[in-house]
Order: sequence, then C-alpha cells, then structure tokens
Amino acid sequence: MSAQFSDTEFTLLKDALTVYEWALKTLMTKLQIIHEDLKNFQGGSPIEHFKGRIKTPDSIAKKLQKLNLEITAENAKQRLQDIAGTRIICQFSKDIYSLVETLKSMPDCEVILEKDYVTNPKPSGYRSYHLIMNVPVFYSGKTEKIPVEVQIRTEAMDFWATLEHKVRYKYNEYIPAHLSDELIICADKIAELDNRMYLIHDIISLINQ
Repeated sequence: MSAQFSDTEFTLLKDALTVYEWALKTLMTKLQIIHEDLKNFQGGSPIEHFKGRIKTPDSIAKKLQKLNLEITAENAKQRLQDIAGTRIICQFSKDIYSLVETLKSMPDCEVILEKDYVTNPKPSGYRSYHLIMNVPVFYSGKTEKIPVEVQIRTEAMDFWATLEHKVRYKYNEYIPAHLSDELIICADKIAELDNRMYLIHDIISLINQ
C-alpha cells in the first residue's frame, strides 16, 4: 500500500509546510548575507552556490512509513528534521569547516545536531557535513523554532552523491556489490582530488603573497 496522508492530515501538513518555507527563506537570506559579506569584505567567499528545498508530502509520507510511524502532520513535525533543507557547495573541502563555524556563530539560529561525513564518511563513501539548525520564525504573534537541514559539500562530493542516488534509485536501494565497490573507490579518489586541488590553491596564494 502506498504511503499517503488522509485528506484531513494533508490539509494540516500544507499549513505546516508554509511555516517550513518561511524558515527556509529566513536561513537562505542569512546565507546570502554571509556569502556577500565574505566576498566583499572578508577577502573572498568559499561558497560557490546554494539552494533550498522543501520535501513533498509524498516524500514525507514515505519517510514516516519507513520509520513505522503513523502518517500524520504532527508526526512529521515532531519526528522529521529534514523537511526543509539547504545544500551549500564550497570550493574546497577544507573550506567546509570554516563555514560550519560561521554558521554556528549566528546568534539567533541554534545548531541542534551535526554530523561530519567529510572526515568520517559513510560506509558507502558518502561525504558531506550535515547540520540541523533551529531557525526562529515569528508569525501570528508567536515565535516557533523550525528545524532546517544544512548540507555542506564540494562540487565533486555533490556530483558523487547525485550519481549514487541515481544508482540507489535504479536498484531500489539495493546496490549490487560490484557497483557499490566502484562507488567507494570513486569517493576516495574524489576526496584525494579535493585535497590536491586545495594544495594547488594554497601554493598559488603563497606565490601571490
């Protein structure tokens, strides 16, 4: 049976998603300010680009079903922390950590969870830095803290993640061993390439100085 919200719960979810959209817009605005500040006043921004997304009701329902939870708007709000999300692409892997510290220093957004899959990649080879940030949204005379997932990675890491997602979807989550091994090899080579590219960047910076 396909996972889906009842008509009543779907209406409640749509109202909730509106608030998640506001939280995402709030965080995206802050990211734009950080990017422009770094670029114009701090000697350069490590951010190449970033984008946001809100999970669809179908995707939320499937995730609740996978967690063996009743498909309700309240469970979505209480149990899922990635309904709203943004992905930031950095130039180099070493830039990720300085950007994480910048995000953690924002006074009105609280980091409630972080996972470093850059230094400690998943067994699949996946690399990225994940933060869950509580973003305050003021509406209807009250302030609500809404979780927004932040993923920070390099262009090469993002390319790998996109390819791995396509393979996983093709094989319905069960990737054949030979393809899984090949993806791990590619992930390791991408990490090595990221480090070598940064070394070149570092050498050029020293020459310019």
